[in-house]
Amino acid sequence: MGLTSNAQRINISRVGKIAPGGVTLKSGAGSFFALLQLALLLLGATPLAADEFRSPAVSVVRVDWRAAFDQLRAEIGAQPSVATAFTFVGRSRLAAADPRSMPALVQLNATTSQIFTGIGRSPVPVLLPFDAAGYLEARWAGTPESLALPRVQADFRVADLFDAGPAGYDAVFSLASGTGSGLPQRIFAKPVEVQITGSLLTYDLNDPLGGKGEPVKSLAAQFPDLRRFIREGYVRYAFTRFGVPYVVSIQCLDSAPRPRRLACREAYPVAERFLKALRVAGGLPSRPRADIASEAVERPAVASADFTYRPPGDLIVRSGSRKQSGRIDYTAYSQIRFPLQKTPAFAHSQSFGLRKNDRLEEFGPTSYPWQDNFCEARSFGVGQCPSGFGHQGQDMRPAPCPPHDEGVEHCDPKQQVVVAARDAMLIREPKQQAATLQINTRNEHIRFRYMHMDPKAMDADGVLNGRHVEEGEKIGVVSNYLDRPNGTTRHLHFDVQVFTRDGWLWVNPYVTLISAYERLIRGRGREIGPHVGPAADMAHALPEDMTRREVEEGAEN
Repeated sequence: MGLTSNAQRINISRVGKIAPGGVTLKSGAGSFFALLQLALLLLGATPLAADEFRSPAVSVVRVDWRAAFDQLRAEIGAQPSVATAFTFVGRSRLAAADPRSMPALVQLNATTSQIFTGIGRSPVPVLLPFDAAGYLEARWAGTPESLALPRVQADFRVADLFDAGPAGYDAVFSLASGTGSGLPQRIFAKPVEVQITGSLLTYDLNDPLGGKGEPVKSLAAQFPDLRRFIREGYVRYAFTRFGVPYVVSIQCLDSAPRPRRLACREAYPVAERFLKALRVAGGLPSRPRADIASEAVERPAVASADFTYRPPGDLIVRSGSRKQSGRIDYTAYSQIRFPLQKTPAFAHSQSFGLRKNDRLEEFGPTSYPWQDNFCEARSFGVGQCPSGFGHQGQDMRPAPCPPHDEGVEHCDPKQQVVVAARDAMLIREPKQQAATLQINTRNEHIRFRYMHMDPKAMDADGVLNGRHVEEGEKIGVVSNYLDRPNGTTRHLHFDVQVFTRDGWLWVNPYVTLISAYERLIRGRGREIGPHVGPAADMAHALPEDMTRREVEEGAEN
């Protein structure tokens, strides 16, 4: 973990506000926060200024590249016929961060970059189910690449996704049904996707569920510190190698096997096959970096004339998962472009609200103030919510189109543009309901997911794996797709994941969106509340995903 002061880890701007990472807001919160503030003052923590947003604290690991180099030497040595292609004697006077000190890594990247583009950009050793020595031997023997790859990838198909950058790397492989010698038969018929991330950066969250798990006996010799656990819809295998945190994960349900839903018990053998096949496939040393401390986020000096918002964690009364409220988190996890192209825009629940003639009134979906719904009642696992379940993200919608007789530019309610929040790489398979942007920079390893756009339209527009998009670029339009057309209201669901030692975890995007919106309108919003009112009515019939237990919004594998 990064070395930060108490003031950086626990910050109070006034009673009821803590950042970064946040705290849980429950009944009796006023007295709780008063006592907490007093305790922090006694401990010497410095209160923040009112309405202050904070950037996240991020720890930076130190990589033991010498250990990675030694492992590569052993792996290449297992195939003597190709050992001459690698030079393991470097220049001893060079710094460890200089690639010339480990020429075999440069040679390895030259080989594997033909398959995993940009692999040398990773500042951590890239572990993949890929036998580089076996691949070279097969290619030198004249074996076509299409035949050589499955043999050296433990029967996993060509990578569906590979992305390497200054923060580390991410990859997705899949194993088709019926492949993989020695694996038990499974009921789930589709290919099983396996994700792996190795990261130089880990986000320092206030995470009471973090660090748990059980060892796997069959993997103990290869990965002594490995933990297996099910969290937020994925079975995860977390381990440390060369000082770097790696997490292998498969999306699954902790339930009985079904043909259309992968049960976690069926995922275990696939994940273990993947882990046993991991080899050093690339990466290059970089200069050591310092931990990234949480800092105050700059906000507009000029106040907006109309933009207001409820505090983070302040949900509509009784709309929280298991009747609990939200989480107070004043962290702006990234400086993004607001994901809706035009203003005004409104962040509100699309499932709960004050009801009048079946239309949301007063605090409805097209009015200020905004309101957080990150921990709103859902069956999705969300460790940052007090109940352990929540909505995963924030709902929002653009302003309704004005009447045509107002003489304004034509507005089509079905063509309101959604844009990329940052320069990023897309993660999305054809037909999937979600589109995810991944950011991999020196200071960030973070993901933004967009929901409820039309999958057919995204397929036609090329919103697919590996495509790079620029901040502000159109990636779709606001729609109402949830498992089917017209499955929900016309809105955008936006959420944020950051990488931790437990893998990718959902964090509250609410303050990130407030901060982005303020920059877009060039005005500082005003916090009001918390909201006091009657129990929430449902704005419309709850979608099926709120009453059944699924792994993530959209119920897709």
